[in-house]
Amino acid sequence: MDGVGWIPSRSPIPDPRSLTRIPVSIKSLRDVLKYSLKRGALIAAANWPVIIVQEIADTLFKLLVAVPLIGGIFLVALVLGAEPVALMSLGWRDLAATIVASLISRPVVLAAFLGALGVVVIGGSLFVFLFKAGTVSVLVRGDSSAGAIERPPLHFSIVMTASAFSLEAFEAGARLLFPRYARLGIALMTVYFVSGSMYLGAVLASRSAGDSWGMTALLTAAFVSWITILNFLYLLTQIVIAAENCSVAAAMRRVVQFLRRARGPVAAVFLVVLAIVVFATGASLIATAALGLISFVPLLGLTVLPLQLGAWLFRGLVFQYVALSSLGAYLKLYRSTAMATPGVVFADWVAESGHRDTPLR
Repeated sequence: MDGVGWIPSRSPIPDPRSLTRIPVSIKSLRDVLKYSLKRGALIAAANWPVIIVQEIADTLFKLLVAVPLIGGIFLVALVLGAEPVALMSLGWRDLAATIVASLISRPVVLAAFLGALGVVVIGGSLFVFLFKAGTVSVLVRGDSSAGAIERPPLHFSIVMTASAFSLEAFEAGARLLFPRYARLGIALMTVYFVSGSMYLGAVLASRSAGDSWGMTALLTAAFVSWITILNFLYLLTQIVIAAENCSVAAAMRRVVQFLRRARGPVAAVFLVVLAIVVFATGASLIATAALGLISFVPLLGLTVLPLQLGAWLFRGLVFQYVALSSLGAYLKLYRSTAMATPGVVFADWVAESGHRDTPLR
Protein backbone atom coordinates (compact mmCIF):
# COMPACT_ATOMS: atom_id res chain seq x y z
CA MET A 1 0.00 0.00 0.00
CA ASP A 2 2.94 2.32 0.51
CA GLY A 3 4.24 1.89 -3.02
CA VAL A 4 3.68 4.30 -5.83
CA GLY A 5 1.77 1.71 -7.80
CA TRP A 6 -0.79 1.17 -5.05
CA ILE A 7 -4.06 -0.12 -6.46
CA PRO A 8 -7.23 -0.33 -4.35
CA SER A 9 -8.68 -3.79 -4.02
CA ARG A 10 -11.92 -4.73 -5.69
CA SER A 11 -14.75 -5.76 -3.42
CA PRO A 12 -17.74 -7.77 -4.60
CA ILE A 13 -20.99 -5.95 -5.27
CA PRO A 14 -23.32 -6.84 -2.40
CA ASP A 15 -26.64 -8.53 -3.02
CA PRO A 16 -29.34 -5.82 -3.08
CA ARG A 17 -31.57 -8.12 -0.97
CA SER A 18 -29.06 -7.83 1.88
CA LEU A 19 -29.09 -4.02 1.84
CA THR A 20 -31.65 -3.73 4.62
CA ARG A 21 -31.56 -0.66 6.76
CA ILE A 22 -31.93 -0.25 10.50
CA PRO A 23 -33.53 2.67 12.29
CA VAL A 24 -30.93 5.31 13.10
CA SER A 25 -31.55 7.65 15.97
CA ILE A 26 -30.97 11.36 15.77
CA LYS A 27 -27.95 11.04 18.03
CA SER A 28 -26.31 8.34 15.93
CA LEU A 29 -27.03 10.34 12.77
CA ARG A 30 -25.38 13.32 14.43
CA ASP A 31 -22.34 11.17 15.18
CA VAL A 32 -22.22 9.99 11.57
CA LEU A 33 -22.34 13.57 10.37
CA LYS A 34 -19.76 14.82 12.86
CA TYR A 35 -17.16 12.11 12.38
CA SER A 36 -17.49 11.79 8.59
CA LEU A 37 -17.18 15.55 8.01
CA LYS A 38 -14.35 15.83 10.51
CA ARG A 39 -12.46 12.95 8.90
CA GLY A 40 -12.96 14.41 5.41
CA ALA A 41 -11.72 17.82 6.55
CA LEU A 42 -8.63 16.33 8.22
CA ILE A 43 -7.74 14.17 5.22
CA ALA A 44 -8.05 17.16 2.89
CA ALA A 45 -5.90 19.26 5.25
CA ALA A 46 -3.25 16.55 5.53
CA ASN A 47 -3.03 16.43 1.73
CA TRP A 48 -3.15 20.20 1.28
CA PRO A 49 -1.02 20.27 -1.91
CA VAL A 50 -3.89 18.68 -3.86
CA ILE A 51 -6.06 21.67 -2.91
CA ILE A 52 -3.59 23.99 -4.65
CA VAL A 53 -3.18 21.63 -7.61
CA GLN A 54 -6.93 21.36 -8.09
CA GLU A 55 -7.38 25.13 -7.87
CA ILE A 56 -4.66 25.67 -10.48
CA ALA A 57 -6.31 23.15 -12.81
CA ASP A 58 -9.74 24.78 -12.46
CA THR A 59 -8.30 28.27 -12.94
CA LEU A 60 -6.44 27.23 -16.09
CA PHE A 61 -9.64 25.69 -17.45
CA LYS A 62 -11.54 28.94 -16.90
CA LEU A 63 -8.78 30.93 -18.59
CA LEU A 64 -8.79 28.53 -21.55
CA VAL A 65 -12.55 28.93 -21.98
CA ALA A 66 -12.24 32.72 -21.70
CA VAL A 67 -9.83 32.87 -24.66
CA PRO A 68 -12.37 31.96 -27.41
CA LEU A 69 -15.06 34.03 -25.68
CA ILE A 70 -12.86 37.14 -25.76
CA GLY A 71 -11.77 36.17 -29.27
CA GLY A 72 -15.43 36.09 -30.24
CA ILE A 73 -15.71 39.77 -29.32
CA PHE A 74 -12.78 40.65 -31.61
CA LEU A 75 -14.23 38.41 -34.32
CA VAL A 76 -17.58 40.20 -34.17
CA ALA A 77 -15.80 43.56 -34.13
CA LEU A 78 -13.86 42.54 -37.24
CA VAL A 79 -17.03 41.44 -39.02
CA LEU A 80 -19.00 44.55 -38.04
CA GLY A 81 -16.10 46.94 -38.59
CA ALA A 82 -16.43 48.21 -35.02
CA GLU A 83 -13.84 48.81 -32.33
CA PRO A 84 -13.44 45.95 -29.79
CA VAL A 85 -13.11 48.51 -27.00
CA ALA A 86 -16.47 50.01 -27.97
CA LEU A 87 -18.10 46.58 -27.88
CA MET A 88 -16.60 45.73 -24.49
CA SER A 89 -17.89 49.03 -23.11
CA LEU A 90 -21.46 47.79 -23.64
CA GLY A 91 -23.44 46.22 -20.83
CA TRP A 92 -23.22 42.44 -20.65
CA ARG A 93 -26.78 42.00 -21.95
CA ASP A 94 -26.24 44.33 -24.91
CA LEU A 95 -22.85 42.75 -25.59
CA ALA A 96 -24.28 39.22 -25.53
CA ALA A 97 -27.21 40.22 -27.76
CA THR A 98 -24.86 41.92 -30.26
CA ILE A 99 -22.50 38.93 -30.41
CA VAL A 100 -25.30 36.36 -30.77
CA ALA A 101 -27.12 38.38 -33.46
CA SER A 102 -23.89 38.94 -35.42
CA LEU A 103 -22.85 35.28 -35.27
CA ILE A 104 -26.29 33.94 -36.22
CA SER A 105 -26.42 36.21 -39.26
CA ARG A 106 -23.07 34.81 -40.46
CA PRO A 107 -23.10 30.97 -40.35
CA VAL A 108 -19.44 30.58 -41.32
CA VAL A 109 -18.28 32.86 -38.52
CA LEU A 110 -20.64 31.10 -36.10
CA ALA A 111 -19.25 27.68 -37.08
CA ALA A 112 -15.68 28.90 -36.56
CA PHE A 113 -16.53 30.35 -33.16
CA LEU A 114 -18.37 27.22 -31.97
CA GLY A 115 -15.56 25.02 -33.29
CA ALA A 116 -12.93 26.98 -31.37
CA LEU A 117 -15.05 26.97 -28.22
CA GLY A 118 -15.73 23.24 -28.53
CA VAL A 119 -12.05 22.36 -28.95
CA VAL A 120 -11.10 24.41 -25.91
CA VAL A 121 -13.91 23.03 -23.73
CA ILE A 122 -13.19 19.39 -24.64
CA GLY A 123 -9.42 19.74 -24.31
CA GLY A 124 -9.66 21.72 -21.08
CA SER A 125 -12.13 19.23 -19.62
CA LEU A 126 -9.79 16.32 -20.32
CA PHE A 127 -7.04 18.29 -18.60
CA VAL A 128 -9.27 18.76 -15.53
CA PHE A 129 -10.24 15.06 -15.55
CA LEU A 130 -6.56 14.11 -15.48
CA PHE A 131 -5.84 16.29 -12.47
CA LYS A 132 -9.02 15.16 -10.70
CA ALA A 133 -7.93 11.53 -11.13
CA GLY A 134 -4.65 12.26 -9.38
CA THR A 135 -6.38 14.25 -6.63
CA VAL A 136 -8.97 11.59 -5.81
CA SER A 137 -6.36 8.81 -5.86
CA VAL A 138 -4.23 10.70 -3.32
CA LEU A 139 -7.21 11.25 -1.00
CA VAL A 140 -8.24 7.60 -1.25
CA ARG A 141 -4.70 6.52 -0.36
CA GLY A 142 -4.65 8.97 2.52
CA ASP A 143 -7.92 7.62 3.88
CA SER A 144 -6.63 4.04 3.62
CA SER A 145 -3.39 4.79 5.46
CA ALA A 146 -4.93 6.90 8.23
CA GLY A 147 -6.26 5.51 11.46
CA ALA A 148 -9.18 6.95 13.41
CA ILE A 149 -7.84 10.49 13.05
CA GLU A 150 -11.30 11.97 13.61
CA ARG A 151 -11.35 10.63 17.19
CA PRO A 152 -9.85 12.65 20.05
CA PRO A 153 -7.19 13.43 20.98
CA LEU A 154 -6.33 15.46 17.89
CA HIS A 155 -2.55 15.60 17.37
CA PHE A 156 -0.63 16.87 14.37
CA SER A 157 1.39 13.66 14.08
CA ILE A 158 -1.78 11.57 14.02
CA VAL A 159 -3.43 13.73 11.39
CA MET A 160 -0.34 13.55 9.19
CA THR A 161 -0.70 9.77 8.95
CA ALA A 162 -3.33 10.61 6.32
CA SER A 163 -0.76 12.47 4.20
CA ALA A 164 -0.27 10.52 0.97
CA PHE A 165 0.70 13.24 -1.49
CA SER A 166 3.81 12.97 -3.61
CA LEU A 167 4.38 13.79 -7.25
CA GLU A 168 4.98 10.11 -8.00
CA ALA A 169 1.78 8.99 -6.27
CA PHE A 170 -0.22 11.76 -7.94
CA GLU A 171 1.10 10.81 -11.38
CA ALA A 172 0.50 7.09 -10.81
CA GLY A 173 -3.08 7.72 -9.68
CA ALA A 174 -3.73 10.03 -12.62
CA ARG A 175 -2.43 7.44 -15.10
CA LEU A 176 -4.49 4.67 -13.50
CA LEU A 177 -7.82 6.48 -13.27
CA PHE A 178 -7.73 8.94 -16.18
CA PRO A 179 -9.23 6.64 -18.89
CA ARG A 180 -12.25 5.87 -16.72
CA TYR A 181 -12.59 9.45 -15.48
CA ALA A 182 -12.46 10.67 -19.08
CA ARG A 183 -15.29 8.32 -20.10
CA LEU A 184 -17.33 9.38 -17.08
CA GLY A 185 -16.63 13.06 -17.73
CA ILE A 186 -17.59 12.83 -21.41
CA ALA A 187 -20.87 11.19 -20.38
CA LEU A 188 -21.46 14.03 -17.91
CA MET A 189 -20.71 16.67 -20.56
CA THR A 190 -23.19 14.97 -22.90
CA VAL A 191 -25.88 15.11 -20.22
CA TYR A 192 -24.95 18.76 -19.59
CA PHE A 193 -25.39 19.57 -23.27
CA VAL A 194 -28.75 17.80 -23.57
CA SER A 195 -30.02 19.32 -20.32
CA GLY A 196 -28.87 22.82 -21.31
CA SER A 197 -30.51 22.51 -24.73
CA MET A 198 -33.79 21.39 -23.15
CA TYR A 199 -33.60 24.23 -20.63
CA LEU A 200 -33.00 26.89 -23.31
CA GLY A 201 -35.78 25.42 -25.44
CA ALA A 202 -38.19 25.47 -22.51
CA VAL A 203 -37.27 29.07 -21.62
CA LEU A 204 -37.66 30.29 -25.22
CA ALA A 205 -40.99 28.47 -25.55
CA SER A 206 -42.16 29.98 -22.28
CA ARG A 207 -41.23 33.50 -23.37
CA SER A 208 -42.83 33.00 -26.79
CA ALA A 209 -46.06 31.87 -25.11
CA GLY A 210 -46.11 35.08 -23.10
CA ASP A 211 -45.50 33.46 -19.71
CA SER A 212 -44.29 35.60 -16.84
CA TRP A 213 -40.75 35.77 -15.57
CA GLY A 214 -41.93 33.59 -12.70
CA MET A 215 -42.08 30.60 -15.05
CA THR A 216 -38.56 31.37 -16.26
CA ALA A 217 -37.36 31.52 -12.66
CA LEU A 218 -39.06 28.19 -11.92
CA LEU A 219 -37.42 26.56 -14.95
CA THR A 220 -34.06 28.00 -13.91
CA ALA A 221 -34.43 26.68 -10.35
CA ALA A 222 -35.33 23.22 -11.69
CA PHE A 223 -32.34 23.28 -14.05
CA VAL A 224 -29.91 24.33 -11.28
CA SER A 225 -31.30 21.60 -8.99
CA TRP A 226 -30.87 19.00 -11.73
CA ILE A 227 -27.27 20.05 -12.38
CA THR A 228 -26.55 19.92 -8.63
CA ILE A 229 -27.87 16.35 -8.43
CA LEU A 230 -25.83 15.38 -11.49
CA ASN A 231 -22.65 16.77 -9.96
CA PHE A 232 -23.38 14.95 -6.70
CA LEU A 233 -23.81 11.59 -8.46
CA TYR A 234 -20.74 12.33 -10.58
CA LEU A 235 -18.64 12.89 -7.44
CA LEU A 236 -19.87 9.68 -5.83
CA THR A 237 -19.06 7.71 -8.97
CA GLN A 238 -15.54 9.16 -9.04
CA ILE A 239 -15.07 8.14 -5.41
CA VAL A 240 -16.21 4.57 -6.01
CA ILE A 241 -14.04 4.19 -9.12
CA ALA A 242 -10.96 5.21 -7.14
CA ALA A 243 -11.85 3.27 -3.97
CA GLU A 244 -12.77 0.01 -5.71
CA ASN A 245 -10.66 0.27 -8.90
CA CYS A 246 -13.72 -0.79 -10.89
CA SER A 247 -15.26 0.19 -14.20
CA VAL A 248 -17.62 3.12 -14.67
CA ALA A 249 -20.66 0.85 -15.05
CA ALA A 250 -19.79 -1.13 -11.91
CA ALA A 251 -19.21 2.11 -10.00
CA MET A 252 -22.64 3.40 -10.98
CA ARG A 253 -24.28 0.22 -9.69
CA ARG A 254 -22.37 0.50 -6.42
CA VAL A 255 -23.41 4.14 -6.05
CA VAL A 256 -27.08 3.17 -6.40
CA GLN A 257 -26.69 0.47 -3.75
CA PHE A 258 -24.77 2.87 -1.52
CA LEU A 259 -27.55 5.45 -1.71
CA ARG A 260 -30.19 2.82 -1.00
CA ARG A 261 -28.40 1.69 2.11
CA ALA A 262 -27.18 5.00 3.50
CA ARG A 263 -29.48 7.62 2.07
CA GLY A 264 -30.02 9.27 5.48
CA PRO A 265 -26.36 9.95 6.37
CA VAL A 266 -25.48 10.80 2.75
CA ALA A 267 -28.36 13.27 2.55
CA ALA A 268 -27.26 14.85 5.84
CA VAL A 269 -23.68 15.33 4.61
CA PHE A 270 -24.96 16.67 1.28
CA LEU A 271 -27.20 19.26 2.96
CA VAL A 272 -24.45 20.42 5.32
CA VAL A 273 -21.96 20.81 2.47
CA LEU A 274 -24.59 22.61 0.38
CA ALA A 275 -25.28 25.00 3.26
CA ILE A 276 -21.55 25.69 3.64
CA VAL A 277 -21.21 26.41 -0.09
CA VAL A 278 -24.24 28.73 -0.08
CA PHE A 279 -22.91 30.57 2.98
CA ALA A 280 -19.41 30.88 1.48
CA THR A 281 -20.86 32.12 -1.81
CA GLY A 282 -22.90 34.77 -0.01
CA ALA A 283 -19.87 35.85 2.01
CA SER A 284 -17.75 36.14 -1.15
CA LEU A 285 -20.42 38.27 -2.85
CA ILE A 286 -20.58 40.60 0.15
CA ALA A 287 -16.78 40.86 0.19
CA THR A 288 -16.74 41.63 -3.54
CA ALA A 289 -19.34 44.37 -3.07
CA ALA A 290 -17.36 45.83 -0.17
CA LEU A 291 -14.17 45.93 -2.24
CA GLY A 292 -16.13 47.64 -5.01
CA LEU A 293 -17.08 50.42 -2.62
CA ILE A 294 -13.43 50.92 -1.64
CA SER A 295 -12.58 51.67 -5.28
CA PHE A 296 -14.47 54.97 -5.01
CA VAL A 297 -12.30 56.16 -2.12
CA PRO A 298 -9.35 58.34 -3.23
CA LEU A 299 -5.93 56.71 -2.84
CA LEU A 300 -7.45 53.59 -1.25
CA GLY A 301 -8.91 52.75 -4.64
CA LEU A 302 -5.41 51.84 -5.83
CA THR A 303 -5.35 48.90 -3.43
CA VAL A 304 -8.56 47.35 -4.76
CA LEU A 305 -6.99 45.27 -7.53
CA PRO A 306 -4.48 43.36 -5.34
CA LEU A 307 -7.19 42.92 -2.70
CA GLN A 308 -9.59 41.53 -5.30
CA LEU A 309 -6.94 39.16 -6.61
CA GLY A 310 -6.17 37.99 -3.08
CA ALA A 311 -9.85 37.54 -2.28
CA TRP A 312 -10.36 35.64 -5.54
CA LEU A 313 -7.47 33.32 -4.73
CA PHE A 314 -8.63 32.77 -1.15
CA ARG A 315 -12.19 32.10 -2.29
CA GLY A 316 -11.00 29.49 -4.78
CA LEU A 317 -8.89 27.69 -2.18
CA VAL A 318 -11.74 27.68 0.34
CA PHE A 319 -14.18 26.19 -2.16
CA GLN A 320 -11.64 23.56 -3.19
CA TYR A 321 -11.08 22.64 0.45
CA VAL A 322 -14.81 22.30 1.06
CA ALA A 323 -15.20 20.14 -2.06
CA LEU A 324 -12.32 17.83 -1.13
CA SER A 325 -13.51 17.61 2.47
CA SER A 326 -16.92 16.47 1.26
CA LEU A 327 -15.18 13.90 -0.93
CA GLY A 328 -13.44 12.48 2.13
CA ALA A 329 -16.71 12.43 4.08
CA TYR A 330 -18.55 10.52 1.34
CA LEU A 331 -15.60 8.14 1.06
CA LYS A 332 -15.83 7.34 4.78
CA LEU A 333 -19.58 6.74 4.50
CA TYR A 334 -19.08 4.47 1.50
CA ARG A 335 -16.34 2.39 3.10
CA SER A 336 -18.27 2.02 6.35
CA THR A 337 -21.28 0.84 4.37
CA ALA A 338 -19.21 -1.62 2.36
CA MET A 339 -17.64 -3.10 5.50
CA ALA A 340 -20.91 -3.38 7.43
CA THR A 341 -22.50 -6.79 7.78
CA PRO A 342 -25.82 -7.44 5.99
CA GLY A 343 -28.72 -5.83 7.80
CA VAL A 344 -26.50 -3.37 9.68
CA VAL A 345 -25.76 0.16 8.58
CA PHE A 346 -22.93 2.11 10.25
CA ALA A 347 -22.71 -0.28 13.18
CA ASP A 348 -19.63 1.51 14.47
CA TRP A 349 -21.37 4.87 14.65
CA VAL A 350 -24.51 3.37 16.16
CA ALA A 351 -22.28 1.85 18.84
CA GLU A 352 -20.72 5.26 19.30
CA SER A 353 -24.17 6.72 20.00
CA GLY A 354 -24.42 4.10 22.73
CA HIS A 355 -21.23 5.51 24.31
CA ARG A 356 -18.88 2.88 22.98
CA ASP A 357 -15.64 4.33 21.71
CA THR A 358 -15.04 1.92 18.83
CA PRO A 359 -12.66 2.82 16.02
CA LEU A 360 -14.18 4.00 12.78
CA ARG A 361 -11.92 1.86 10.68
